[in-house]
Amino acid sequence: MTTTDPAVPRTVRIHCRIDVVVTDPQAVTDLAVAELRAADIDWSAEEDDPDTAARELRADLPLALAGLLDLPRLVEDLPGVEFRSGRCRAEPVPGGRSTPPAAGEAGPEHR
Repeated sequence: MTTTDPAVPRTVRIHCRIDVVVTDPQAVTDLAVAELRAADIDWSAEEDDPDTAARELRADLPLALAGLLDLPRLVEDLPGVEFRSGRCRAEPVPGGRSTPPAAGEAGPEHR
């Protein structure tokens, strides 16, 4: 068999960049904290406690947002594709706007 044999499974790395405007940071951090508190975490094995972790999420919007993203859903409906692993991080966009562009206004990448 060769690597071009269509019957041989192959691992493919997909690189994605998605820019989003968070219109309600409080809603994002509230959901991240709720999911953190609902998670089955053995806090005795962690360096911090649920309240400290919740404060960290509330203070770091990109961290909270990255924790909410569901990477396996990106490929769940694709035939012949099985999610294997992934990681996600979010970061503020340098010079990013604090409000979304007005209707019909192009974002910075389209100027």
